[in-house]
Amino acid sequence: MTDFARRIAAASLLSLGLAGAASAESDSMIALVPGGPNPYFTAWEQAGVDAAAEFGLAASDFKVPQKWELSQQNQLLESLLSQGYNGFLIFPGDPVGSISIAEELVANDAQVIAGAGCFQDPSPAAFCLGTDTGNSAYLGMQALVKSFGEEAKGKKVAHFTGFLVDPNTQLRIDAVKKAADEAGIEIVQVIADIDAPEPAEEKINAYLAAHAGNIDGIITTAWVPSVVSANALRKIGDKRIHMVGIDHDEVVLQAVRDGFVHGTMIQNPYGQAWLGSFALDKLRSGCTVKEDAPFIANALTTKFIDSGTALIDASNVDGYVDVMREQTAKIYDGFEASYLSCN
Repeated sequence: MTDFARRIAAASLLSLGLAGAASAESDSMIALVPGGPNPYFTAWEQAGVDAAAEFGLAASDFKVPQKWELSQQNQLLESLLSQGYNGFLIFPGDPVGSISIAEELVANDAQVIAGAGCFQDPSPAAFCLGTDTGNSAYLGMQALVKSFGEEAKGKKVAHFTGFLVDPNTQLRIDAVKKAADEAGIEIVQVIADIDAPEPAEEKINAYLAAHAGNIDGIITTAWVPSVVSANALRKIGDKRIHMVGIDHDEVVLQAVRDGFVHGTMIQNPYGQAWLGSFALDKLRSGCTVKEDAPFIANALTTKFIDSGTALIDASNVDGYVDVMREQTAKIYDGFEASYLSCN
């Protein structure tokens, strides 16, 4: 176990009341606020608890709007501000429409970082910490190509993905197509707006009922479509259709173990919330973002930090949590020196 993993384990014990009471050394009250309910963000909750214990924060709390509606997220953020929260990791409900609420938070002396998805530049967010979604989807499609072996060229693949309002979705669609085109593979269908149980079940199952015999592979780039597709392939049962999914739902992981899914591209939501809480506290304590910080640019912002991605397949499926933590450790070890100026 690495030193980082030991610290995280100790922080988890503190959060569960098993290693004595943690005392807050900082008055930072961090709110971790996604755009709405989605299984992807559940890792933010434990990461916030662990970060509060690790860094002595007054709080790092996971707060979720009841629905994926921008107005509900805005109302929640205003309420949290009034309750004394002074640092916000936000998945923007809309990359442009959410800027005004971020400006309101900053105008009231709060710090803001975008997490898992970015605000459109210019915005008051210090930076965006999330998955390089285009790169992750590109690598996922390359893994699917590799699973076909030498006869990959000419294969037909369906792509099931998330909400079009999510700025990451189009990046994923474009990246999958790019990798497919490079390998001579045809994307025969893209089905989007299905990152929720009902539409995913309805559209994926209907598509496979009509076309399963005409496709060779499936790539999914959103959580719920990955789960629904893994279950559907298990029901079909012949393992002829190759699949690469995304995220770490246990249904998908078990399908990897059982050979119904080739692999899944895990992201690092835990690291986003843990590192985001650390950075927000540092910014509140007087640190500033370095002018020469090694940010990368994406379609929305020039201030992006990749929180990491990795393929989980049969070789490492039982250690996926360690993979996620090691990604976080790698970023954390040089984070302050690379991105912050703390005099």
